[in-house]
Amino acid sequence: MTPTSDPDGRQVRVVAVAGSLRDGSYSRLALERALAAAAAAGAETELLDLREWELPPFDPDVDRTDAGEAEAFAARVRAADAILLGTPTYHGSYSSPLKTALDYCGFEEFEDRTVGLLAVAGGAFPVTALEHLRSTCRALSAWVIPHQVAIPSARTAFEDGTLVDPDLEKRVVTLGRRAVAYANIEGDPRSFEGDQNVGA
Repeated sequence: MTPTSDPDGRQVRVVAVAGSLRDGSYSRLALERALAAAAAAGAETELLDLREWELPPFDPDVDRTDAGEAEAFAARVRAADAILLGTPTYHGSYSSPLKTALDYCGFEEFEDRTVGLLAVAGGAFPVTALEHLRSTCRALSAWVIPHQVAIPSARTAFEDGTLVDPDLEKRVVTLGRRAVAYANIEGDPRSFEGDQNVGA
């Protein structure tokens, strides 16, 4: 497929952040499938696997340049036209590694960026994790794709690394395609949550 370009002629870049540290992470598997769909739609893609990044617990008294690989991580996110966030569901919310990664980012990385959301759960639908991620992205004035992916009962949703439910497969593929299609959508005016997001 011909590479999809932004208005300046650059190839659209889609970055996915895998918010799980498990070797056999289902959220990582699903993100890889979404990125494959984005690549098939003409985008340049990259998976940012949080297992591979040194991101210490966020401390606002420590400059980002002195916090492990936080500056390099934020730069990779900042270079994206669209960002996919994937997480397991822990205690009804998204994972602490992903929270730490997002805490090292800000408006410069997310404002007016297109963001897609994906969450998995061992049990019922991971709806609250997706709601919390959406709220976080709104506080950063990102444009969050209306379509999102919830994968319940993750242990039975995959077989040999592949989604077994064609409907779930379609939802994941659609997320990747939407990330490319809406990568250059005009941003909204800053949200109320963004205006109030001034730190403590």
